[in-house]
Amino acid sequence: MQRARSLPTVARMTGMDAPDTELKKELAATLQARRELGDEYESALVDSFLEKVDQRIDGAVERRMRRQLAEQQMVVARGSRSPRPTDSWGDRFGFGIVSLVLAIPLSGIGAGISGLPGLLVTWGGIVGVNAFQAVRTHPDLFRGRRRGPSQDSDWEG
Repeated sequence: MQRARSLPTVARMTGMDAPDTELKKELAATLQARRELGDEYESALVDSFLEKVDQRIDGAVERRMRRQLAEQQMVVARGSRSPRPTDSWGDRFGFGIVSLVLAIPLSGIGAGISGLPGLLVTWGGIVGVNAFQAVRTHPDLFRGRRRGPSQDSDWEG
């Protein structure tokens, strides 16, 4: 009995997990026709039913292959260009406002517990979080400008 569970089934091989009521109806009709027509038509009836099963399996495999191909194309398309940055002026403004609003109680807690060192640590954390957010949204922010030969400044000798 244990071996029967490990054998592959049509549902596992094709991905057709949901019961196919149309296929069950076809099987019932094939069995009924066999009873009515007798043994001499059994081969033709079985072949006809197996052809319908084969078409159903082919359709399921084709759908699965199309889905996998579409997923691969999406991965390739996403890999060829970087995703569009999602931050906007509103997002940056909102982050700054939330940061300042939270800075007030955090400053009070830090200064109340440890005095000036606590206040400095609190504001160091606030500045660090905002700097991290700025670098995350604009990776070239702290790298400085790269100057080419035509961009040399008149101030440099």
